[in-house]
Amino acid sequence: MIKPKVIIFDFDGTLCDTRHNIIVAFRATMERLGLDMRDEATCGATIGLTLRDGFRSMYPALDDEAIDNCVETYRQIFAERREELMPDLFPCVAATLEELHRRGYRFTIASSRLTDSLMLFMRAHAIDHYFEYVVCSDSVVCHKPHPEPVLNTLEKLNISPSEAFVVGDMPVDIAMAHGAGVAACGVTYGNATREELEAADAEYVFDSFERLLEILP
Repeated sequence: MIKPKVIIFDFDGTLCDTRHNIIVAFRATMERLGLDMRDEATCGATIGLTLRDGFRSMYPALDDEAIDNCVETYRQIFAERREELMPDLFPCVAATLEELHRRGYRFTIASSRLTDSLMLFMRAHAIDHYFEYVVCSDSVVCHKPHPEPVLNTLEKLNISPSEAFVVGDMPVDIAMAHGAGVAACGVTYGNATREELEAADAEYVFDSFERLLEILP
């Protein structure tokens, strides 16, 4: 078992099941802009990156102006279809957060999502009160897999790397944690496989969120 003071959670694919919603918005953007369509696997592989980095990885030939247009169109589509694209929490997330909170753990978020949409989702599911600090793509200069989101959190909360623990669903989350000297757990129910998370050297790899209760006393 480990006993960190602070657990730094990724959001998309870790706490909230946003995969389908993200892919729908990506493909609607492609259709509206007349771009060559990318399949579900290609879209899903960008989850964990910022929108800009995600579109750049799928369309490397586009210039910066075209990428900006992709991002803006995606956000417009999400705003237009907000109710339809509202995601659900993964099973056992709310109950597990409540139990870990009862055990005395502190929670933060490190997400590549914008702060406004992150807070919208967390408030919709009444989990926002658990998190004392949130780092999103509009809060940092360097994004995942760069360690800045975790380093920012450590500095803000005045804790050492050994007092923190990252939980995420993508190799970029593990790389972000390790770049800051922090241990990490990968969860396989999100957007990466067990093999990908193990290859990223995650200290733990779990198939369900509630298994955190086994290693966090």
